[in-house]
Formats: sequence, structure tokens, C-alpha cells
Amino acid sequence: MTVELPRYQKLENTLRQSIESGRWQAGERLPSIRTLCHQQGVSKITVQHALQRLEAQGLIEARERSGFFVAPGHREFEPPRQASTLAAPKPVSVSQVFQDIMTRSAAFDLLPDHRSEVTPPGIVQLNRSIGRALRRQSASFQYYDEPAGDPELRSQLALRSARRGWTADADQFCITSGCQQSLFLALMAVCQRGDVVAVEAPGFYGVLQLLEQLQLKVVEIPASPNSGMDIQALEETLQTWDVKACVVSPAFATPTGAVMPHETRVRLLALADQHQLAIIEDDIYGDSGWLNVPDTLKAIDESDRVIHCSSFSKVLSRDLRLGWVSGGRWHQQIMQLKLTSQLASSRFLQQGVADFIAEGGYSSFLRRYRQSLRQQRDHLLTLLGDWPVPLRATTPNGGLALWVELPPEVDTLSLYAETLKEGIVITPGSLFSVSGKFSNCLRISFAHPWNGARIAALHRLSELVS
Repeated sequence: MTVELPRYQKLENTLRQSIESGRWQAGERLPSIRTLCHQQGVSKITVQHALQRLEAQGLIEARERSGFFVAPGHREFEPPRQASTLAAPKPVSVSQVFQDIMTRSAAFDLLPDHRSEVTPPGIVQLNRSIGRALRRQSASFQYYDEPAGDPELRSQLALRSARRGWTADADQFCITSGCQQSLFLALMAVCQRGDVVAVEAPGFYGVLQLLEQLQLKVVEIPASPNSGMDIQALEETLQTWDVKACVVSPAFATPTGAVMPHETRVRLLALADQHQLAIIEDDIYGDSGWLNVPDTLKAIDESDRVIHCSSFSKVLSRDLRLGWVSGGRWHQQIMQLKLTSQLASSRFLQQGVADFIAEGGYSSFLRRYRQSLRQQRDHLLTLLGDWPVPLRATTPNGGLALWVELPPEVDTLSLYAETLKEGIVITPGSLFSVSGKFSNCLRISFAHPWNGARIAALHRLSELVS
């Protein structure tokens, strides 16, 4: 017997077919809710439900006081193909290109020498909060901060974690000098030299750098640009090799912007219990989502096997260097490692940020910043649509960058030196793996507005790859 679909789902399918067939082009406005009600003979609630489902899938987007529009790039770009072949664990060697990119401060900007002179209002408010905290310092300037960090900042982190499904206490957080240090402490706590760590491929090159420094071996797990780590591949890996830890980014993973589905997260934690695995959650992009902010992996961690790591650097300020770690069953060991490696964090900096959050400045900043990121992503997708070469790109709903796959003959690592002559700094795809894969890929950031200089640089880059 055939089960009839609900009306909202019928309408959803009809609208999707119209988009995919080209009836409505990228950036084109859909009929109004009132018009759709009249045309389809359905209620307003039915239309709203269908539109909300399409928006959650990234097919359309709502614009304030303007209605719904086909999401830019939907028809032009498909997700890049994912790698599918598992390889044995191997030592890590990070390319010198990574150091060169960081030296040029170009991780998220094609033109790092063309910096904006305008400071966003939220950053002005943040600086004022930090300044007030500094002026409040009295005799305390001669004393160290406690190892876990400022209690008020940790309390604010606990309050914010509840918004993402994780009921935490202030005592579960330890303040660090950034997410990179949080990841470093987590790896030190759960691994010894020569141990094997599973990572996403493509995955964050900063993690690969840490693994190299700690003399750990890496096994790369294929990752979908839409849903993240291939859990079936991870399970096969765990059955073959003794893996001590797994580093994942469930929310807007770099470089693809993938979001791990809830069902996959549940399977991941079940595997962690079965194989006595430590899960290190890199959640640095979690707050960046403009359609929704996914819950943390820590929110469903019932065995304390998840070490949650994050910071303010990607969504607030790269220069802030203020992060945190919640170490689960390894938390006390992580606290001891922080004490011996850093001793203490800046008290006035923490207090200033805590005040900024408590006064609502951070939430207000995020609302504006997320909207800017969305507009800049859309602009980038439109610009990529004019490139003379065939390409595939992700369309993430959070994070700071797209993952772009170029024709197989393009070697973006070789292209790096050529673009530097033009003053353009690219991030080659091969940095996101130790296997030599993704040589024809690029990570292109939309963290900055597409002004004339950046548009010209992107156009020049398209000429160099064609």
C-alpha cells in the first residue's frame, strides 16, 4: 500500500524539483508565501514548514524583509568527491608551506597585506571590556592566575555550552592560550610517542603539525564534505590497528565545513567505548553557523571520553589567544600539563572577555558576524561561478572557508610559489593530508569582505589555474 506524503513534504519536493531543473536560478527570489498558498492550495503553516526544511538543507535562504531566495551556488557546485582508500598509520611531516603561510598571517586571507582599517563595533566593545578589566587590576598583578583559569570566564563558558545541549559546570573547563594549545594538551594526556591517532582527511593541518611534534603516527579516515568522518571506515580502521585517539570536528570541519549528523555522532561514541578510544573534539568553528549552531559532541558524551577543545580565535579575534579545554576523564591530567607548560593565563584578559560575554556583547557580535559570513560565502560562490575551469566547491553553512576541487592536472602546491609572485597567498589542498592527496584542491576563505583588491586577486588566481 502506498503511503501518501504529508502536504508540506509534497510542496518541499515540488519546490526542490523546480530549483534542480533550473526553473529558479541561483539568487532568484521564490514566490511569496501568500502566492504559494494560493498556487498550491495549502495553508500558510504548510508553506512555512516546506520552506524551513529547504532552508535547513541549504537549498534556499531567507533574507530579512525580502522573502526566500535560491541559495547561490546550488546548481553550479556539487560537493567534491571524497577519498575512499584506507592507508596504514604513518609518521607525520608537515610541509614548510604551512609555516610560510602562518609567517605571512595568510591562513584566512588571499591578500594579507590589504587589511581593513575599520574595526567592527563588537571588537571596539571587547577592547573596552578588556581595558576596564586591566584598570581594575590592583595588587593582583603580582600573582598568578589559578591553573584552571578565571572562574567567571569558566562560568560564562558553562552557560553558553548549555545553549548547545551540554549542561556543564565551570569546574569542567580549563582556560588555555588557544585551541591549538587545547588540542596539544589533549594529545599529550592520552597518547605516548609512537601511538596512532585517527584524523579526518581532508583535515586540519594544525592537528597534523601537533602529531608531528609529539612523534605520533596518523591514520587518515576519509571525510565527506557534507557529513564529516566516514564512521564505517573508522570502524574498519579500529579493527585493524591500535588507535589511541581520534580527532574530529563535528561542527563545520575545516576545510570542508562539514557537519556530522547526530546518528554518526552516536556511532562514534559507541566505537569509542568499544575500543577504549579518546575522542578529541575540535569545536573551534561551532559558534559560526548562520542557519543553526549544532550541539557539541560533548552534549551526548555519557562516558567522559570526549575532550572538548575550542577558543574565541575564529569567531571573535585571531589575536585574542584565549581558548579552553574540557578534558572528561583526563581533565585533571590536562590541568597538570597546562600548569607545567604554561603556568597561568592572563587574568585581566580573561576577566575582560567574561564581562564582554556577560553584558551581551559576544551574542550581539555573533549575530552580525554570522550574517557577514553568510553574505561573504555567497559572494565567493558567485565569483567562483565565473572561473574558466570546471570546479567543484562545498557550500557550508558555517565556518570560514570553502573546499574547492580543481581539474586533476592542477597542482596547487606548485601553484603556491607562482601566486606569491603576484602577492596572492593560497592554501594548497595537500596541506590537509599526509598522504599526498588533494593536490588539486584549495581552501579559499570567506572570512573577509570581497573588496576590489580581493576580487581582483581571485580573478587572477582563476587565470593562473586555467
